[in-house]
Amino acid sequence: MKPQDVLIALKIKSLNDQCKDLPQRRLAEESGISLSEVSAACRRLEAVGILAPGKRKIVGAALAEFLVHGLRYVFPLETGEVSRGMPTGYAAEPLRDEFMSAKDELVPVWPDPAGEVRGIAVQPLYKSVPVAARKDKQLYEYLALVDAIRGGRARERKRAIAILSQRLEE
Repeated sequence: MKPQDVLIALKIKSLNDQCKDLPQRRLAEESGISLSEVSAACRRLEAVGILAPGKRKIVGAALAEFLVHGLRYVFPLETGEVSRGMPTGYAAEPLRDEFMSAKDELVPVWPDPAGEVRGIAVQPLYKSVPVAARKDKQLYEYLALVDAIRGGRARERKRAIAILSQRLEE
């Protein structure tokens, strides 16, 4: 598995919830990943049982199991300097209202020149995550929950796991 595989899996899940038409070209355009890499990601996702064979449908239980039990060990959250960017983890929906931060606290952000929040830079799973998240609110929420699992405190992780597991198994 590669980090972009997680992005593609979450994008497919997001699109499955919105429509049934999932050509690889659309996945490539909306995720910011090349068409050949989307194709390779789909093959890898099928091989590990996260993508149903012959279909563009995510096996929610398999994806949830990987995200909950393996993600933080395979793709740990890496932090950086203070940066401008898009909020992630507990600072983004759907966790933002549950884990209030002080006005002057630096929250986790994906570095992004178009970002409106100053915070501690965290490396997204894949370089195109901010672009893809900006295009799809549901994908943004999935990715923020994933970051809470990858690097959040115990309470944040527990809540993110509960929300993400419920959404993936619907």
